[in-house]
Amino acid sequence: MGDRQDWTAAPGAAERARSVPATAWSCAVTADGVREEYVGAHTVTEDGAVRLAVPDDSGLFAAALCAPRQEPSALLEFADVAPVPVRNRIRARLWLSGWFAPSGGALLFRPTRVVLRQASGPVVVDLDEFTTARPDPLADAEARLLTHLADAHPDAVERLTRLVRPESLHAATRVVPLAVDRHGLTLRIERTRAHGDVRLPFHTPADDVTQLTERMHALLAQAGAAGCPRALQRQRADGDG
Repeated sequence: MGDRQDWTAAPGAAERARSVPATAWSCAVTADGVREEYVGAHTVTEDGAVRLAVPDDSGLFAAALCAPRQEPSALLEFADVAPVPVRNRIRARLWLSGWFAPSGGALLFRPTRVVLRQASGPVVVDLDEFTTARPDPLADAEARLLTHLADAHPDAVERLTRLVRPESLHAATRVVPLAVDRHGLTLRIERTRAHGDVRLPFHTPADDVTQLTERMHALLAQAGAAGCPRALQRQRADGDG
């Protein structure tokens, strides 16, 4: 179920696609008919190429050497997993088709096709846009920020629900922070058999953690001036009785 606010500024597809491999801990590689999972083995260059450290006896080296130059020979898959435990925890998947080449004891993967799948559906990302885009500036800090907000400041999360339309909170059993980027904070509203996401946009983008702190304070001040979320309040009263 989708829960929407009026204005939902968010990163573009290319920026989102660059953020996924920049923060993912693992990637799955399919090459020469074999699928392998690599954990903590990849880094991403400034132009979006993926450097993968693999064992010397890996079949990927043979596949890279035997494949026709610059012809698609492999598929890399990355999953963007929400740092706070929620239902349907994978927020996005990224598929990169392209070719490997040996590079300084590792393999360098050059994408030729980029597909990003989010809740709204899959989109083919323009390769030039992917190459020139940069990851969201808060991507590296997002997991730490969201887990801290959920674990240490549940009162702040509850206060932020005052910015959510009452109908979106109907039958809600839990509200938790799902994602944050320079444009805004996304809350996951869980119900017994369904869930929805609501985005709370910042008044201006945040380019670092210091600016994010100011944007969050502004949201909380806005929430403090709003009324209590009646639907959530009523449900809690029923549950406590």
